[in-house]
Amino acid sequence: MAQADHGGERGRVIGLQQRPLGRTILRTYRTKMDIDSVVPNERQPRLGPKEDEELQRQIADNEGLFEPLLVEPHPDIPGQFRIIDGERRWTNSQILVAQGRHQYRQIPVEVTDRTLDDEERLRVWIYIHRQHKEWDAKEKEMVAYRLIELVGRPSASNILGISLRELDKLVDIFELSERFKGLREPGGGITWARELMGVSRKLITPSVIDAVVNKVRAKRITNSKGLRKLRTILSDPVARDHFLSEEGDLDSAMLRLGPAPRENKGGLAGDLDAAVESMKRIPWTTLAELRNDPDILKKIDEAETLLGSLRKTLLS
Repeated sequence: MAQADHGGERGRVIGLQQRPLGRTILRTYRTKMDIDSVVPNERQPRLGPKEDEELQRQIADNEGLFEPLLVEPHPDIPGQFRIIDGERRWTNSQILVAQGRHQYRQIPVEVTDRTLDDEERLRVWIYIHRQHKEWDAKEKEMVAYRLIELVGRPSASNILGISLRELDKLVDIFELSERFKGLREPGGGITWARELMGVSRKLITPSVIDAVVNKVRAKRITNSKGLRKLRTILSDPVARDHFLSEEGDLDSAMLRLGPAPRENKGGLAGDLDAAVESMKRIPWTTLAELRNDPDILKKIDEAETLLGSLRKTLLS
């Protein structure tokens, strides 16, 4: 175990070890320090709340932090150390200390022998978090969005090792996920946004997004995988129109899908098929607008008379 003096000097360090993290190789030592000697990183890639009651219970059950924070000497404040990774652990340890549980004041840390530059710090954080299951589950879109804020699109693309097109797709998903608020599962908006963005971009208009968000909030749609039905619904004008209506949902819209295209029969049978299908596909909004329209009612009467005459002729 390395020894360090956290007094007025930056520290007299014995026994540094190398820690490769992707293309960055750090020299670090492990020790314990007072929680107030550690400060957060204002350019942290993770967004959102860091308070977590479940994490606090884990810290208490383990009688302290199991995994040390990764910190660096603060460039501007002598005797202080800035977090590279572990801000959630630090935040929730602070909450426990504020509750009077002072046994958690001394926290384990892994300290770098130098202050990293901004890009190194971001690369290290991302390398660490890519090893966690949360990365694919809910973090990568959020981090892509945050990196653009911090370093711009080209550098964000380079740090993540993806194309600008892939980067923009991640950002679009994150921005859409922010519309899905109030879900029971934290971070669940990412799952909904991924499914919705998986539908053809040509079909996903602002009105469709608004309808989906509102129906999810109202619990009219409860399973994110159900959004895959939109690929079929939105391609059908009648089904689409019904889904966008206030009372429409995925299942009722599926019932309004037109039949698969039939082989053209030609002649009278084909004309009758075409007329029947055309009438079936009239949107309900159009029917509501035509209610009690005298011209339409007159044409329906004429059609009924003509069909009755045709039926009589065919039966004779």
